[in-house]
Amino acid sequence: MTPDATILSFDTATSNCSVALTRGGFIDGIVLASVNLSSGISHSRKLLGLIDRLLTDASVKLSEVSAIAVGLGPGSFTGLRIGMATAKGLCHGTAKPLLGISSLDAIGASVRSDKLICVVLDARKKEVYSCFYRHTENSFAGRCSEPIVLPPAVLAEQINEPVVMAGDGVDVYSTVWSEVLGNRLEKAPARNRYPAADTIGFLADEHYRAGQFLELSSCTPVYVRSSDAELSLIRPVT
Repeated sequence: MTPDATILSFDTATSNCSVALTRGGFIDGIVLASVNLSSGISHSRKLLGLIDRLLTDASVKLSEVSAIAVGLGPGSFTGLRIGMATAKGLCHGTAKPLLGISSLDAIGASVRSDKLICVVLDARKKEVYSCFYRHTENSFAGRCSEPIVLPPAVLAEQINEPVVMAGDGVDVYSTVWSEVLGNRLEKAPARNRYPAADTIGFLADEHYRAGQFLELSSCTPVYVRSSDAELSLIRPVT
């Protein structure tokens, strides 16, 4: 039997910097070490230090890691560039493969509910990055829409069923959600406000097993810029 991969993962899409070391997948994987820091300090000043501290605390050498996984966004453009540059640098220096996971997917997969799950991250300029998720039997929540950026009121008006909302946009636009959704609204716990690196590691394990690695020379963050694309809401999960 092939041993479980040990994955070093991190996310810098939001004000929270999350780093984790995981082994195995979402169903039966374990967290070897994790740390989250939201101190107002630039990610460029704290990310490498957090990674070094994490590996030291877990007594794991970087050479022993199977792969590097990074949160692809959407989120802060500066934060995403720092995360991607750091991930590429570590992969170039160690010849480890690079895996990428949507920061929205990381939040969605962390929510437990039979209801529709809506992840919203503050995109500034009175907009949110958003994507919808549903749970399937014996599985974590999977996408039932594509990521998009739009005003929170426009998003809320398209939701016509009970919904659990997660992500930092829940608090930023709390009044909008309450006014438009009323008693259909349920807010996820505070732990679901930001992408967690341990969830990214568990999701990345499936990509690792499938050999779905990013090309270092061409991969970029997923910014999800504004467009005229229409939101395709709540399609069946396949």
